[in-house]
Amino acid sequence: MHPRNYFLLKHRDFILGYAKNQNSYEYVMSEWLRASGVYWCLTALKLLNNSDLKEDDLFEFVMSCYNEEKGGFGASENHDPHLLYTLSAVQILVMINRLENVDKDKVVNFVVTLQQSDGSFWGDEWGEVDTRFTFCAFATLVLLDRLKDCDVNKGVHFVLQCKNFDGAFGCVPGSESHAGQVFCCVGALSIARKLHLLDVDQLAWWLCERQLPSGGLNGRPEKLPDVCYSWWVLASLKIIGRTHWLDKPSLIKFILASQDEETGGFADRPGDMVDPFHTLFGLAGLSLLGDQHLAKVNPVLCLPQTLVDDLGLKLETVSSNS
Repeated sequence: MHPRNYFLLKHRDFILGYAKNQNSYEYVMSEWLRASGVYWCLTALKLLNNSDLKEDDLFEFVMSCYNEEKGGFGASENHDPHLLYTLSAVQILVMINRLENVDKDKVVNFVVTLQQSDGSFWGDEWGEVDTRFTFCAFATLVLLDRLKDCDVNKGVHFVLQCKNFDGAFGCVPGSESHAGQVFCCVGALSIARKLHLLDVDQLAWWLCERQLPSGGLNGRPEKLPDVCYSWWVLASLKIIGRTHWLDKPSLIKFILASQDEETGGFADRPGDMVDPFHTLFGLAGLSLLGDQHLAKVNPVLCLPQTLVDDLGLKLETVSSNS
C-alpha cells in the first residue's frame, strides 16, 4: 500500500487535533510563535485539500495579534509586532480571503520603515538584521501589491552582499551559508525579478550537496538530515530550475519515513516526535515533488498555487532548460 495514500487522513486529523487542543503543553509553550503556527496548520490543511478550521475564528485571532499603533502583527495577542509574524498574518489573511479587511497602508508603513540605509531590514524596532527579514518584507509587500513602496534595489544589493564564496547565502554579510537563508535570498530575488544576478549552477551544486545517503537534506555541511529542508532546499532548487539534480525517489522515501503512522504528522527525521512545522514542510516538499494527492504549492510564498494565481502574482523562476 502506498504510504502517501495511507496517512493523508491521519495528517489532517493531526493538524486539526493540534489546533483544537489549546490546553496542551505544546500549545501553551508555543505562544511566542503562534501566528506562524496557525499559518503552518492552515497551509498544511490547504495542501491536503481540506480547510476545516473556522475562518471567522482565524480572522479574530489574526486581528488580536495586530498592533494598530505600529501597523504590524505580533506572534500572539499583546506581543510586539515583528516582520516574521506580519508575513504569517498576511499569508493567513490571503488563505481566508480577508486581506481587504485590514488597513494595508498601516501594514505597508510598518514594513517599509524597518528598511535600513544599506538595504537590509530590521525584524522589529530592536534592530536585528537577517536576510530572513528581507524575504519577509518583500513577500508581505508583494502579497499586498505594494512592493514598490520599499527600495527594492537596495534590498537586492544587501542580499547579494550576503553571498559567500560557495555560491550560497548567510544571514548577514560574512556569515555561514545555510539552506534556510538560501531560500530567503533566492525567494527575495524571485520577488524582485533579479534571479539573473545568481550563479545558478554554483548555487544548485551547493544545494544538491545537502542530500545525504538517507535521501534526506540537511541545512549545511556535516549536519543531520531534516524534513524541513525538503522545503528550504527543494523550493530553492525549484525557483532556479534545478530540482532534477536531486535524487527525488530517495528524498520521497526519507520524507515518508518521517511520518507517524499512528498519530499522523511528520517529524524532523524518522523516529522523532511529529509537529505542525515539519508536517507542513514535509507536505510542501511532497507537493513540489509532484504528489498528485496534494494541492500544488507555490515555491516562493509557500501558499497554494491557486491562491497566488488568483492574486495575479507572476513570480520569477528559472527554466530547467537554461
